[in-house]
Amino acid sequence: LVRAALLWRRRRAAAGGAGRVCVAVLGDLGRSPRMQYHALSLARHGRGVALLGYLRDRPHGDVLRSGNIRLVPVADLRGLRVGPKLLQYVIKVIVQAIQLLYTMLKIDQPSYILLQNPPGLPSIAVAWVACLFWRSKLIIDWHNYGYTIMSLSHGRNHPLVQIAKWYEKLFGRLSDYNLCVTNAMKEDLWVNCNIKAVTLYDKPASYFKETPLELQHQLYMKLAKDYEPFKPRTESVSSNAEMSAFTEMDEKNGHVIKTRGRPALLISSTSWTEDEDFSVLLKALEDYERYINEGVKLPSLVCVITGKGPLKDYYNRLINKLHFKHIQICTPWLEAEDYPLLLGSADLGVCLHKSSSGLDLPMKVVDMFGCCLPVCAIHFECLHELVKHNENGLIFRDSNELAEQLKMLFLGFPKLEGKLHNFRKNLRVSKQLRWDESWDQTVLPLLGQND
Repeated sequence: LVRAALLWRRRRAAAGGAGRVCVAVLGDLGRSPRMQYHALSLARHGRGVALLGYLRDRPHGDVLRSGNIRLVPVADLRGLRVGPKLLQYVIKVIVQAIQLLYTMLKIDQPSYILLQNPPGLPSIAVAWVACLFWRSKLIIDWHNYGYTIMSLSHGRNHPLVQIAKWYEKLFGRLSDYNLCVTNAMKEDLWVNCNIKAVTLYDKPASYFKETPLELQHQLYMKLAKDYEPFKPRTESVSSNAEMSAFTEMDEKNGHVIKTRGRPALLISSTSWTEDEDFSVLLKALEDYERYINEGVKLPSLVCVITGKGPLKDYYNRLINKLHFKHIQICTPWLEAEDYPLLLGSADLGVCLHKSSSGLDLPMKVVDMFGCCLPVCAIHFECLHELVKHNENGLIFRDSNELAEQLKMLFLGFPKLEGKLHNFRKNLRVSKQLRWDESWDQTVLPLLGQND
C-alpha cells in the first residue's frame, strides 16, 4: 500500500499521459503480431509505446529497433502442478492479476491502454483498474472470445466457461473504445454484449510480399543447414553451382534459377492448438501420395508447417509414422524475419484454422495474401470475409476435398497457367490495403490528437 501510494504521488506529478500508449497482451509478444503492428503504427505517429507482455520469442526487428517502443516484460508464470486443477487455475489467475497490475502501475502514465482479448481473464479487469488509477482510456482489441477457446477443452457448459463468458461480457462493457477483427464479431458484440466496436481487419505488414528469387535461394540455403527437405535432391551438372531443393545459383555470376523438376512448396502455420486439426492435412497428403503412385502427373511436395504450441509433439509423432516417397514434411520455428520470406517463396498455403467462435479470421491467410500466395482454407462461418472461393483461393470442408484441390492445383506444375496461376494474378492486381493505411483510417481517428 505504501509503495502504491508513492507511485500514485509520483505519477500524479507527471504531465498527463503525454500521448503515451500501453499496448498490452497477457501472452508472448513474439507471437502477437497484431499487437506489434499496433505498437509500430503508434510509434510511427510519434507516440511513446510501452509494449507489455511475456518475452519468450523475439519480437520483429522493427519493434526492437524503434526508439519509441519500450518492451515491458511481465513475469511469465508457469502453471502450478499440485492440487486440484480448479485450485491451480484460480491461484494462477490471482497471481497473474497481481503481476499484471504491478507492471502496469510501474510504467510511465499512458493516455490509453490498448489491450488484446483474448486472453481477457484477468487482463480486462486489471487494465480497467489501471485506467482508473491513471485516468487513462481503455481500448480493447477483440480478436476472439476467450470463453469459446476455453470451451474447446472443457465444453460450453462447464462452470469455468460460463464464468468466463459472464466476466468477458461484464468487463468488456467498461472499455472506452473497442476494435474487432470482423464485421461478424462487430455485430455479435453489439447484439449479445451491448458493446459498440469498430472493425479493423487484419492486414499484412509491408514486409509480407513476394520474395525475389535471389532472396529465396539465400533462405533455402540457410534452412538446408537444419532441414533435410531444403537440401538438393540431385547433383548439379555444373561444378560452379550452389543448389537447394528449389533453386540453383551460378557462383561465377550470382545468377539464380529454379531447378528443373523441383518439388512444389506447400506451407501452413499454426499455434498447434485444438482449433486446428492437422490430421485433415495429413490425410489429404496420404491421398496425394496415392494419386502419384497411380500415375497422375503431380510434383513431389515439400510441406512446411511452422509454429509452436502444445500439440506440436503429438502431431510430430503422427508425421513420423508416415512413410512418403514423394512428400517431405518439416515443422520448423522460423525467425520473425524469415517467415514472410518463406511465405513469399511458397507455391500454395493451407489454413486449418477453425474459429472457436466463428467470428475471427486467420491472420496467417492475411499474411499469405500479402505475399500473393493462394490459399486452401477449411470452411467456417465468416471465412467469406477473407477468402473468396475460386478467386484468391479455395475453401474445403474435409480431407477428401483438400486432396482433390491439391491434385487440381498442382496438375502440370510448374506451368504458368491454370487456377493456381490465376489466383496469384488476382492477388497481385487486388492492391489490398496494407496495415499502415488501414490503421490510419480506422484507429488514428479514435486517438485524440492531444491525449
